[in-house]
Amino acid sequence: MAEFLDFLRHQFAYVAIGEFKPGKFEEAKQLYEQAVSTYSQGFQGAYLLQEPGTDRGIAVIFWESMGDMEANHNAAHQAILDRMSYLFVKAPKTTFYEVVSTTKVPAQVPR
Repeated sequence: MAEFLDFLRHQFAYVAIGEFKPGKFEEAKQLYEQAVSTYSQGFQGAYLLQEPGTDRGIAVIFWESMGDMEANHNAAHQAILDRMSYLFVKAPKTTFYEVVSTTKVPAQVPR
């Protein structure tokens, strides 16, 4: 029964869409990677996307639960976010989503 209940549980995604000041994307990327490295319990993975040729980007961070996401917000994480905040043109738009469907790439069969 536990396996069935696990199947019904959905991950959550934190999504931030923003634009950095000209030339600041690389610095923001380094800070993002530092922030993500502080995550532990319930952290399921993260992506940082950059629109080619711009300083606009999207961060997507996957969590096992909303509680896990909140639990990983600590002083070290906040200090990194504070250092990152001045790099934005304006505050990023943030949203939370429930992951309702995933598609995995099928394993390749060796020839």
